Amino acid sequence: MAGREEVIGAAAIAARVRELGRAVSEDYQGRELVLIGVLNGAFIFIADLARAITIPLQIDFIRVASYGAAASSSGQLRLTKEVELPLAGKDILLVEDIVDTGRTLARLKELLQAQKPASVRICALIDKQERREVEVAVDYPGFTVAEGFLVGYGLDYAEQHRHYPAIYRLLDCR
Repeated sequence: MAGREEVIGAAAIAARVRELGRAVSEDYQGRELVLIGVLNGAFIFIADLARAITIPLQIDFIRVASYGAAASSSGQLRLTKEVELPLAGKDILLVEDIVDTGRTLARLKELLQAQKPASVRICALIDKQERREVEVAVDYPGFTVAEGFLVGYGLDYAEQHRHYPAIYRLLDCR
């Protein structure tokens, strides 16, 4: 097992998710909200966020692959599960575990906008702005973390470490 150090504790994550839920609930009051989780990383975050939102909503998922077993993105985006709900005229909140280069979210936002929704905004648990290669706005950021390869609370390395209740930096990740 890779060595790790805690970066964000479970209690801090829970508190921030509640804050995000309140903000989303206020901003989308009276509108048709669809949360779209980016699999696999966002599944824990979207579950907790959905429970923190107090207005009616729908949930769907999209899956893309760009990392594989590597510690950095391959740069190739492969759509492996599409959204199944009709999105035209609805407000979409794209929920992601982590935004680093911005390439994946920029492409996903483009794909979703082609379905003529009322709006597309982004909520990300972790925003790693220093790694941005493509400009993408995170409308509802959870935390900004400057460096390191992060795992836990849904984030993985080679499909491992997702189950940790907190977020950790891997110390010997290559």
